[in-house]
Amino acid sequence: MFDWATQPFYTLGLTFIFGPYFASVSADYFLNTGLDQGSADARAQMIWSWGQAVAGFFVAIIGVFAGAYADSTHRRMPWLWASSAVFVVCSWSLWYMVPDGSAMWSSLIIFSIAFVAAELAVVFTNAVLPSLGNRHDIGEISANGAALGYLGGILSLIIMLFFFFDEGGKTFMIGLLPGFGLLDAGSREGTRAVGPLIAIWYTVFMIPFFVCVHEDKSSIKHGGLRQAMASLKLSLQGLVKRQSLFAFLGAQMFYRDALNGLYAFGGIYAVLILGWGQTQLGVFAVIGCISAVLVTWVSGKYDRNFGPLPVIYFHIYILIAVSLCMIGLSRTSFYGFGFTAGSTLPDVMFYIFGLAIGGSGGGIYAASRSMMFRHTNPDRPNESFGLFSLAGKATAFLAPLLIGIFTFLLNDAALGFLPVVGLFVVGMLLLRWVSADGDQT
Repeated sequence: MFDWATQPFYTLGLTFIFGPYFASVSADYFLNTGLDQGSADARAQMIWSWGQAVAGFFVAIIGVFAGAYADSTHRRMPWLWASSAVFVVCSWSLWYMVPDGSAMWSSLIIFSIAFVAAELAVVFTNAVLPSLGNRHDIGEISANGAALGYLGGILSLIIMLFFFFDEGGKTFMIGLLPGFGLLDAGSREGTRAVGPLIAIWYTVFMIPFFVCVHEDKSSIKHGGLRQAMASLKLSLQGLVKRQSLFAFLGAQMFYRDALNGLYAFGGIYAVLILGWGQTQLGVFAVIGCISAVLVTWVSGKYDRNFGPLPVIYFHIYILIAVSLCMIGLSRTSFYGFGFTAGSTLPDVMFYIFGLAIGGSGGGIYAASRSMMFRHTNPDRPNESFGLFSLAGKATAFLAPLLIGIFTFLLNDAALGFLPVVGLFVVGMLLLRWVSADGDQT
């Protein structure tokens, strides 16, 4: 249920609704300050990247320490309650991102705090995974959970598009007034409702989780910060002696950072480079989510039969190819090959990219959790998945930061994506030292 409850934040908030809306509002704001269209688009992408970079830095630092502390006390639920409360409040507050750009900076900060809270909640729920099955089953369990989450993303997206989406004053496809006529399309209240929708969705669907998941009070320890830091220090010192774990954490640090870059900037890229509106983004989102459900589920079957490492390799190859294609695509050409005026081929190509990003993104995440299980000390799962989060977020600022730097230096939103390819390649090379059987010492 946790994946189902949190996925709308990533689907609606990060990738397909709020992120592109923020980029559109920000670009218009900078355009009105006197910048030309290209520079305004680049500036909008740059500030979004900086917000993601700062959020990723805080996730990296807080996640591993909080995980170590939870292991020292055998308590994770208070942390989950706290992060959930912050997440709900901040998600709801995205409503105040008005289209004139006056709330641009405050909304960026609020979204970043919500992102940190969501990722911390992921740390503590992922730590439950080792208790759910053996090494042969865990990959399929991880994939099925992720697939269920993507189904939640699809359903929340359909609700958002059909009943709140307000481009042109009417909702997506069925043409209703946003919010059944209760919301003002002129002030983009339908689009801004994405924040309250995420908050309500999470609150409702986390109730079963909090009701059913209980900690064994007899196992609670009176550990403290000093004990947690001592254990964490020993674990970090031991990393260099565990080649497979060290290489895996390093590899996924880079390829997950690259993937998060695709998630965070894919929709924004479509708005700034191809000039997409919310209708096209809606179609892009739906097919991406459907692909994520199907490919993640199939990847779980392959994980069960062949292990997670071949699955990770396969999806990295796909994501590198997609990233290279995105860099060369514009409204008028693809790597110098021109399109006829008014051609829909760029749109079709980007829809295909969406299928690949959605499917491989889901598959590689589920397989990475499965691979981490093969490297998890059964006695310290919170710390292990805190390190998993740390490795996934330690350089979480890197992709957004590099995208921001390249975009600023080249003044081109497309070429700003070049670092993503490099991060995928580095991650793939580091996998050479990862044992397919893992290391649970």
